[in-house]
Amino acid sequence: MSDLEAPLRPKRKKIWVDYFVQFRWILVIFVVLPISFTLYFLTYLGDVRSEWKSFKTRQKEHDENVEKVVKRLKQRNPSKDGLVCTARKPWVAVGMRNVDYKRARHFEVDLSDFRNILEIDQDRMIARVEPLVNMGQITRVTVPMNLALAVVAELDDLTVGGLINGYGIEGSSHKYGLFSDTVVAFEIILADGTLVKATKDNEYSDLYYAIPWSQGTLGLLVAAEVKLIPIKEYMKLTYKPVVGNLKDIAQAYSDSFCPRDGDQDNDEKVPDFVETMIYSPTQAVCMTGRYASKEEAKKKGNKINSVGWWYKTWFYQHAETALKKGLFVEYIPTREYYHRHTRCLYWEGKLILPFGDQFWFRFLFGWLMPPKVSLLKATQGEAIRNYYHEMHVIQDMLVPLYKVGDALEWVDREMEIYPLWLCPHRLFKLPVKTMIYPEAGFELQRRQGDTQYAQMFTDVGVYYAPGPVLRGEVFDGAEAVRKMESWMIENHCFQPQYAVSELNEKNFWRMFDAGLYEECRRKYGAVGTFMSVYYKSKKGRKTEKEVREAEQAHLETAYAEVDQPAD
Repeated sequence: MSDLEAPLRPKRKKIWVDYFVQFRWILVIFVVLPISFTLYFLTYLGDVRSEWKSFKTRQKEHDENVEKVVKRLKQRNPSKDGLVCTARKPWVAVGMRNVDYKRARHFEVDLSDFRNILEIDQDRMIARVEPLVNMGQITRVTVPMNLALAVVAELDDLTVGGLINGYGIEGSSHKYGLFSDTVVAFEIILADGTLVKATKDNEYSDLYYAIPWSQGTLGLLVAAEVKLIPIKEYMKLTYKPVVGNLKDIAQAYSDSFCPRDGDQDNDEKVPDFVETMIYSPTQAVCMTGRYASKEEAKKKGNKINSVGWWYKTWFYQHAETALKKGLFVEYIPTREYYHRHTRCLYWEGKLILPFGDQFWFRFLFGWLMPPKVSLLKATQGEAIRNYYHEMHVIQDMLVPLYKVGDALEWVDREMEIYPLWLCPHRLFKLPVKTMIYPEAGFELQRRQGDTQYAQMFTDVGVYYAPGPVLRGEVFDGAEAVRKMESWMIENHCFQPQYAVSELNEKNFWRMFDAGLYEECRRKYGAVGTFMSVYYKSKKGRKTEKEVREAEQAHLETAYAEVDQPAD
């Protein structure tokens, strides 16, 4: 939206928090970055020590840790102790939703030792991992073997447990679905301390389908078997500039990975990786990647770009150069490509450190990047936290592919946020209706990107300060998010629960389906032991009284319209 078209809003009077946020980079440089670097290094040493252990030793430690968790759960007195949650500190989570539910009285279970890769099974093409294994750790082990998880979320710190219980996507999700879709088996400790293994075809198949998006409210995840795929040493990445209106950009994005003839399963026509970044209402860059061997990458005339070096231009800014120089192709080492957004946190790094993208800073201090999101949260305080809720947006909108153009126009009209991130994913038609599900009858419409077994969706990533905030105008962040959520409900879209949500309980269950989830809550004893997913995701502090009243409400399934027919 141009400045001439932007709605006139009154100027917002600055308060002390504005100045604190403006100069927060001082705290980040002298406190957050050094501590972050130290923590990253210590974590790396711990990962290396784990890798030195034999798989047999790791499995023995895993079994011992599982026994500790089972014993701890059995010590809980339901009439006296609070609901069960992990002992992880509230600010440690990578997501921007603050973990307020832990402020209520609760019964802690320590899962901090569950951070080992238990097995890489090249025959079954499965990685068996514990929930605190992160993406940086797993790619460091698998990529040298020319293997990778089918879906590798971009940021190093994202953990397997968070991506399963919450939400995980990557540029390969248009083939494999969300991260949770690539999990073959979940190992879960139930409320009564029973350890079970849930797969799609065993006696716990209902639990297998209910776990994704449940936020750990059905049981405690202690291991998962995740699908591996063969890869090559490099990613051949094509940058294609797009100029036009937002509907034109949405169509060019769809065309970049969805053949017009509907041949969506043809690997010759569909790239291995896809993402698009939109820099303004009229400019975007579509990127498509295919795995390439080192022999191909090193052929004369081919350009290799090692984007992982600390001094390199931030990836989103590097991609933007295609708008000036036109279409170009380069080869990026595969692991560096996977984590291309880590150092600058997409483009959030520009707000955290306004000069962080300058060459002098990258060259002298880029090796300290990125700041850990958990430390940014730990050092912000209540006032800063509330400021970001009002003046900043970090949201993902999971939108049917054919509605992406409408979503882009809505964001431009209501929030004026750029850049925007587009990443496609399949939403599979499953034997049961899960919390997120494709539109009824989608397979009959034969829309671009859809198949008989999956509807193509897109993550519209909205991360930055809205235009009105950057212009110093009044902006109601909570109201903007409420409007966004209403639009999403009306258009069969979904909101990942890591983000700050303004949904009330009734609207939460309008967006998500409660049937299977509530059934498993009752069947496996989660009610009265684990907080419900809505109250775990709900914005704001939770008192013990509110938590227990919420549990009673869920026993009565007040808003869970489980008997309603599908739309």
